[in-house]
Amino acid sequence: MSHDMSDAADRAAPDRLRGLPSRLLAHVAMQADRLVSDRLAGADARKWHYAVLVALRESGPASQAELSRLTGIYRSDMVALLNELAGRGLVERAPDPADRRRNVISMTERGRDRLTRLDGLVDDVQDELLAPLTGPERDQLVGLLGRLRDHHSRSAQ
Repeated sequence: MSHDMSDAADRAAPDRLRGLPSRLLAHVAMQADRLVSDRLAGADARKWHYAVLVALRESGPASQAELSRLTGIYRSDMVALLNELAGRGLVERAPDPADRRRNVISMTERGRDRLTRLDGLVDDVQDELLAPLTGPERDQLVGLLGRLRDHHSRSAQ
């Protein structure tokens, strides 16, 4: 069975399939993910780099476990990701004064500068993705998607 969701394959699909909200959401999500990933890759970054830096900006210094919870990145993947970010001078680790067995991760000045640049790229992608929509339509779409996410997050608990 093919999972091809290319534009050509979608145009050839029966109207019933093309109009299913679940299919539309999946198709747009795939396009959005590709746009973000490609744009970040062009800046030598990945989505998870961006997610960790945003989480640190919003929450302040955090443990690896807390960053995993905030970003949805598996704990087992977080160490390697933080190694990459630390190797680039974007974050630093320090022992937690309350529990010397764990590290606290904080963003460096270089990391803040990098995040500012990545924020601009991600904002540009949002504009590209939502280009056919007016400002109020974009706000409405974000509100509706948030409601769907919240509803299904509660249902899954």
